[in-house]
Amino acid sequence: MTLYDHFRKEERPFIDHVLDWKEQVEMRYQPKLTEFLDPRQQEMIRLVIGNNEDVNITFFGGYKEAERARAFLYPSYIEPSEDNFDIACFELRYATKFVQIEHPKLLGSLLHLGLIRDKFGDLLVADGRAQFIVTKEVSDYIKLNLTHVGKSPVQAEIIKPNELLHISLDWKETTGTVSSMRLDTVLSEVYRMSRTKATEYIDHLLVKVNWKVIEKNTFELKTGDILSVRGKGRCKIIQIEGFTKKDKIRIRYGKLD
Repeated sequence: MTLYDHFRKEERPFIDHVLDWKEQVEMRYQPKLTEFLDPRQQEMIRLVIGNNEDVNITFFGGYKEAERARAFLYPSYIEPSEDNFDIACFELRYATKFVQIEHPKLLGSLLHLGLIRDKFGDLLVADGRAQFIVTKEVSDYIKLNLTHVGKSPVQAEIIKPNELLHISLDWKETTGTVSSMRLDTVLSEVYRMSRTKATEYIDHLLVKVNWKVIEKNTFELKTGDILSVRGKGRCKIIQIEGFTKKDKIRIRYGKLD
């Protein structure tokens, strides 16, 4: 069994990147700072690096509970600090009495600037406040060009990391049974819908697994996968717990509404 056998086929290009970063640290004694990574990518890096005496790794996304984070791979002689992560934090100033900013609109406005998603960390929207975290290299560009979210005028101001909202994820755990780990079957269980309806969501590109749109209802899910259905929140496959007496698969999962 090779290293690649532990990952899905579509994940292998990212594994190649991780192996290149690992070699850079091992052979050239040079640290490597990645762009922002989603939790699945962070887990893949941990699995590839493993317990390696020559390559250390730490993650930081602007605050302790950050979901998206940059990875810093480094040789043992370096003692990393938060300064190594080159992160900038923003808060939007806008007319809160008349404007309501939501996560999708904020993300859309940031991407409309022509920057890729990897340049952005978490977007924190709560209690009439909107904040986001970016790589420092794009901070000046954002400050100059992010003037609207949707049709609402905004002003992007840099803030200190200790001013960030700390929004922790509260997964509501439950258990259920499924006939298989196919995407449509699991969606039917988790979101209490028919498999036909689940397939419609998939066909309309409204379903993501590990932050990537999945187009096949036969896609096989694994422990640790994060699912999302537009308008219905997110779900995490926490554990595949084995089979029932009727040969159903028992799963434990958590949901975010």
